[in-house]
Amino acid sequence: MELREAMELWDPEPGWLNTASYGLPPEPAWLALQDVLADWRRGRTSWEGWDASTGRARAAFARLVDAPAEDIAVGAQVSQLLAPVAAGLPDGARVLAPDIEFTSNLFPWLVHADRGVTVEVVPTAKLAEAIDARTTLVTFSLVQSATGEIAPVDDIVAAARHHGSLVCVDATQAAGWLPTRAGSFDVLACSAYKWLAAPRGCAFCYLSPVLRDRLRPLHAGWYAGEDVHDSYYGPPLRLASSARRFDLSPAWFAYVGAAPALELLAEVGVEAIHDHNVMLANRFLAGLGLPGTDSAIVTVAAAGAEKRLARAGVRAAVRAGRVRASFHLYTRVADVDRAVDALTTSRTGQ
Repeated sequence: MELREAMELWDPEPGWLNTASYGLPPEPAWLALQDVLADWRRGRTSWEGWDASTGRARAAFARLVDAPAEDIAVGAQVSQLLAPVAAGLPDGARVLAPDIEFTSNLFPWLVHADRGVTVEVVPTAKLAEAIDARTTLVTFSLVQSATGEIAPVDDIVAAARHHGSLVCVDATQAAGWLPTRAGSFDVLACSAYKWLAAPRGCAFCYLSPVLRDRLRPLHAGWYAGEDVHDSYYGPPLRLASSARRFDLSPAWFAYVGAAPALELLAEVGVEAIHDHNVMLANRFLAGLGLPGTDSAIVTVAAAGAEKRLARAGVRAAVRAGRVRASFHLYTRVADVDRAVDALTTSRTGQ
């Protein structure tokens, strides 16, 4: 499907520039969710059809990050999916992270301080040079949520491989618009309610086959079984041989909404979405007299920006004391120009 055709499946109110907070659902996802809620209310069907959406969403996410579906685990949030990885680190492990990292990718490591796990933070730009033979794992966001900064992935991965360090990334602000190959890393975790346009409550995690064989599936339940329908009752332990052994029993309705959204994004293609988003972000920056970037998330300082944007009907966010605007495939040029006008029109003219 062409991007322009896909854009017609969204109907946002003008001025939505806050996908970095939450994404908007396309029509197929919204309608699927309404149908399943109606069925739930009336008790018209069994749950197996709802659950089938989990497999569809898993497969679509795998396409978006160029990974085999059997290497993808499903869950509810990034920190939950990272917990088994953190628990699998040896006592005294050294973790390296950016100094501005979102806490969902910090707390899972920090809670192991009692067994000697240390977390050292440095600026993102200095991550690669900070990796050394003592580094057990380096973890970072592909795109930083407050600033839109894209991590220097190639340099970080090269340094980690040279020193034998594991590489973990949070792709929550990247998957869906930034071309990404999960197999470049040992772990890639992602919440789906932002750029993947899914309901909150579903998340995905790529686990490399070599690493996952070293990890304990701490959240294992019936849904982690090799055959979920043969895993309802009693021993012995019979977990899936794939990354599904790390699955959390899914919130069905979140995945019902996620499957059509992720399938649509995969059909359009991440490269096309990337080019569209970055074009809009650079148009916004150019309108403010600022140089362009390669990110779909940009931050700017502007006096009275919150009130000025609100008066213009523009919904953006403030992160680290700056206005954060984010642009996705359903963003229109008119949305960008509305925001630029709001930030450049003199106060006396308002």
